[in-house]
Amino acid sequence: MSTRRLRSEDYKDYSSTEATPDGSPTEGRNGFASPESYQRFGESNGTTWFQTLIHLVKGNIGTGLLGLPLAVKNAGIVLGPLSLLVMGIAAVHCMGILVKCAHHFCNKYQRPFVDYGDAVMYGLEASPSAWLRTHAIWGRYIVGFFLILTQLGFCCVYFVFLADNLKQVISAANGTTNDCHSNKTTVLTPTMDSRLFILSLLPFLVLLVYIQNLKFLSIFSMLANLAMLSSLIMINWYIITSIPDPSNLPLVAGWKTYPLFFGTAIFAFEGIGVVLPLENKMKNPRHFPVILYVGMAIVTVLYISLGTLGYLRFGANIQASITLNLPDCWLYQSVKLLYSIGIFFTYALQFYVPAEIIVPGAVSQVPERWALWVNLLLRTCLVCVTCLLAILIPRLDIVISLVGSVSSSALALIIPPLLEITTYYADGIHPVTIAKDFLISILGLAGFVVGTYESLWALATPPIANTTRALV
Repeated sequence: MSTRRLRSEDYKDYSSTEATPDGSPTEGRNGFASPESYQRFGESNGTTWFQTLIHLVKGNIGTGLLGLPLAVKNAGIVLGPLSLLVMGIAAVHCMGILVKCAHHFCNKYQRPFVDYGDAVMYGLEASPSAWLRTHAIWGRYIVGFFLILTQLGFCCVYFVFLADNLKQVISAANGTTNDCHSNKTTVLTPTMDSRLFILSLLPFLVLLVYIQNLKFLSIFSMLANLAMLSSLIMINWYIITSIPDPSNLPLVAGWKTYPLFFGTAIFAFEGIGVVLPLENKMKNPRHFPVILYVGMAIVTVLYISLGTLGYLRFGANIQASITLNLPDCWLYQSVKLLYSIGIFFTYALQFYVPAEIIVPGAVSQVPERWALWVNLLLRTCLVCVTCLLAILIPRLDIVISLVGSVSSSALALIIPPLLEITTYYADGIHPVTIAKDFLISILGLAGFVVGTYESLWALATPPIANTTRALV
């Protein structure tokens, strides 16, 4: 799920808006701006609908996808896929709300682009509460805080994911064969603790984040996409070739594990940060609502299919990442390494967001001769923070659920519905819409509280160590 916090000054292909004769902006019946209200200068530099669709899909696919089979286990073989569908619909609806509100404020203030933080700030300025209007700037700060928290949380997940997969590949190196269909139990060779693997990755990731040019990062992004796509194809092939009888799997899991499902699922669906930047970069922004729904429909189908089939394939033995369930043959060991390479390069892209929020402000406070050193020092410190947190929480399933419950739920489910209420309250908003928005936000808040509690409780419970792994 790579995101980038972009401001209007980052672009040369500015958007403009047209007003109706009475000076008010035109809006379509579906709440989005009408096609006539969005024109773009320098269209030749913008992205096509297909490029935007690809960016949207890949921006929502990362480590969260590989954790969805375990999420389905935590909900049940029937309740899990149904919950993923409902959560996908809610998340996409909230993305649509954010785009609609951003369009509204672009028209209202004649601005070329409004980012997530701007939209929330303007929404609070339009609210009926005088206190909220006075403290509207805090809307931008809150969104910035959760963006930093989410992206650094992703980076922590990447540390743990890389360490777990590298540890398993090295542990099983002596037993790796060319037979990818054996059901025998593999005895893993004892290796160093996963925390030491996390620490060993630190210097390489520090050097990686020193690359600050997005053009160079885009090269790594392309390599990451190719590696992850190849891995997903081979993972899905292995799953569908041999699915056992699912009759012994629970239809609905216990209520204690459902909050862990919520955290993992919303972690996977938290791609709301890429929505507005992608819309702003399009040649024809009026096409974006359709692209949003088509792209997220593809993502939702992929999530439900991999989550369900992965759980059907491995059952109760499913691990925090489905890559850890793959057999110890050279083909699937290469899959683990390929996906790990993709995640390694994606770390720099995820890190770009908090770095762009934190580093420039700090660098501006020091003399120019110290600017480069302060820049590199801050980047190093931020990577060390994510490394330290990963060492403190070296359990991939728990850290994914915790990050999803704490930060992803706020950005994806809680804030957008409240933004719609404050944005359109003065203009008149239907009571049914208000009730719907409150319901989504309350469900998001409940997931935030209960999911965080259950994740912390599971973290406090020591896992059962096991040095053998059955390949089923």
